[in-house]
Amino acid sequence: MDFSPIRRRSRWSVSPRLLLMLLAVGLFAAWCKWPWQPNCGSSDISSRPITPRGDLAEEEKSTIALFRQTSPAVVHITTLAVREHPFSLDILQIPKGSGSGFIWDKEGHVVTNFHVIQGADAATVTLGDHSNWKAKLVGAYPDKDLAVLAVDAPKDRLHPIIVGASHDLQVGQRVFAIGNPFGLDQSLTTGIISAVGREIESLTNRPIKDVIQTDAAINPGNSGGPLLDSAGRLIGVNTQIVSPSGASSGIGFAIPVDEVNRIVPQLIRHGRVTRPGLGIQLATDAMVEQLGLRGAVILGVQPGSAAAKAGLHPTMRTSSDLIELGDVIVAIGGKPIDSVKDVFAVLADCEADTKLVVTVLRDGKEQDVDVTLESIP
Repeated sequence: MDFSPIRRRSRWSVSPRLLLMLLAVGLFAAWCKWPWQPNCGSSDISSRPITPRGDLAEEEKSTIALFRQTSPAVVHITTLAVREHPFSLDILQIPKGSGSGFIWDKEGHVVTNFHVIQGADAATVTLGDHSNWKAKLVGAYPDKDLAVLAVDAPKDRLHPIIVGASHDLQVGQRVFAIGNPFGLDQSLTTGIISAVGREIESLTNRPIKDVIQTDAAINPGNSGGPLLDSAGRLIGVNTQIVSPSGASSGIGFAIPVDEVNRIVPQLIRHGRVTRPGLGIQLATDAMVEQLGLRGAVILGVQPGSAAAKAGLHPTMRTSSDLIELGDVIVAIGGKPIDSVKDVFAVLADCEADTKLVVTVLRDGKEQDVDVTLESIP
């Protein structure tokens, strides 16, 4: 027989669950009594009355109108790369990158940066109405980081951008950039022209001159989009930023529209841009520096070229297996040449059939050679 004491339940005992509920109610009531807490359960609290805003400022109205007018001309470009499926013979198209562009004309031509479509196997253009169209490459000019695509969209869906001028831009002018930064649709940023006449380097290491510098926020994805003036006119194509982090730091560059307006028609007509040249191959600046020289050393001369007709000398290997240095260009048209970049800069301002005096160092002596520039691809 078990003689362990029997515990009897007190009639005042409270279950643990009921005790917790009472404690919670008490804490809630105490919390509502503190002066810095809201009046819990009060029926007197309602939303604050809304103060009428009044009319928008004239500057705001102008910016809104500019965006509504121009945004239909701005497009989003998505590039694709073709890859084989690793476990089958299927061909896949995978996303490669994205950027911006704008409608050039009613024929469906789209202008963007060359680096936006570089290395892509295909591209899709998303118009302002969010319709998607397969694009084909019409032409590209890497030296100026420009490319033209074409879409077969109905003309009523195409809204060409209004073209302005860039030769008369002034520091301090208000500018606007529209694009698709980080893939976000139709973003507008504003700023001013920070400087004009800047020079940047293209993917081919050739200079792009008279570039516009702006503090309007330009981020990855804005490339190829338009830079506009306060009248909503195209004044440049956003192309590069200076940023250690890769995001906007207030220093962006745009290719001037005067250059764009010269190059795009050539790309549409011929698919390429012909430029004046000498028909020579130049040594690298590092090689010239190692030789202790100043200027641009001619390594090769293309047969039948302007340089060949003018009698410029290439670098050659002699019968005794020694290197015979070719002409060293030290001036073109009276402008000093200190590097390969200087040669490109001088030729960029010339046209085919332009006659120039090329000053070369030959056998230790300077000599002037008359050269007539020719068009080269």
